[in-house]
Amino acid sequence: MTSGRRTLTLLVGTHVVDDLYQGAVPALLPFLVAERHYGYAQATGITLAATFLSSILQPGFGVLTDRRRAPWLVGAGLLTAGVGIGLCGLGGGYWTTWFAVALSGVGVAAYHPEAARAARQAAGASAQGMSVFAVGGNAGIAVAPLIAAPILGATGLAGTPLLALPAVVTALVLAAAWRSREPAPARGRAAGDAATDDWRAFGWLTVVVMCRSVAYFGISSFLALLLIHRFGLSKGAASAALTVFTGTGAVGTVLGGRLADRAGRLRAVRTGYVLTVPGLLGLLFAPDPAVAFAAAFVLGLGLYVPFAVHTTLGQEYLPGRIGTASGVTLGLAVSVGGMVAPLLGLVADAYGIRTALALLLVLPLIALAVSTRLPETRVAVARA
Repeated sequence: MTSGRRTLTLLVGTHVVDDLYQGAVPALLPFLVAERHYGYAQATGITLAATFLSSILQPGFGVLTDRRRAPWLVGAGLLTAGVGIGLCGLGGGYWTTWFAVALSGVGVAAYHPEAARAARQAAGASAQGMSVFAVGGNAGIAVAPLIAAPILGATGLAGTPLLALPAVVTALVLAAAWRSREPAPARGRAAGDAATDDWRAFGWLTVVVMCRSVAYFGISSFLALLLIHRFGLSKGAASAALTVFTGTGAVGTVLGGRLADRAGRLRAVRTGYVLTVPGLLGLLFAPDPAVAFAAAFVLGLGLYVPFAVHTTLGQEYLPGRIGTASGVTLGLAVSVGGMVAPLLGLVADAYGIRTALALLLVLPLIALAVSTRLPETRVAVARA
């Protein structure tokens, strides 16, 4: 195994652990509501502490790491993410819990720009390498409830320190693995010349990423509820459709990276949004649950094929500001979906879930239109 592949494999493992703490927050909420009798406003406030603050801070960490490389943030970030979640169950007061979860969000924000920079360096010109790195984060979010729920079910909130153990172990492994490596250059712009940064293209790309973010949050919020409402499925059966949607994402992310390397970045991005339109139409007009599940599968592919390619394009549009590009594409732009989701909820309350989902149809069309303003960066990458 080459040095680049070893580094990328290590970074994928750290991404699994770091994003595990993003996925752990939803799993914590039922326990907080049950043990501390939080209302829904308080519960969503905890989610806000974890997600919105993290998304806002990521571009800031990206700017900082562009000015001066800070590879230590990879380990320190994931360790902070784990410690924050570990502490959140120990204090009885709401604000103690809120600040502990916010601390975890800061750790997540600190981790991503420098880790994404290192992943790009390890992957070289390959978008597939970045897609593999992104899948690590998807896996971490997916397995978090499977880890958190049994532990907290047995121990209650007093067991949250156990959730910090993966971060502690991974940080130690990372420190040992990188101890013998030569120090990275202090300046963060060694990967490219800031004079070649294409801010116009990056701005258009940010619009595309925001369209995906709103579509993703809207579909993930209403998918199970739609199936319950239209077909009378149980909560468990309807949730299985959500599992199909998110589980397909790992496949879509890897396929997107492979397609981007072989056929070009923009073809991968456009393929994803072309698939999203029939997937959403299939969901809206499905005559039975089987068709709805198939539509969820197509939607998972469509929304995840461009996911990692967005980050690759951002880094290639801003070669002199890799950290900033990573922080925006992974952080700030993604947070827009979380902010718009409550507005979609108001539409669903007033006019129905199908109406709220139908509004999302315009987003892949906007993304496709805006993608015509994006310059291609690499037509294809030769196979190694």
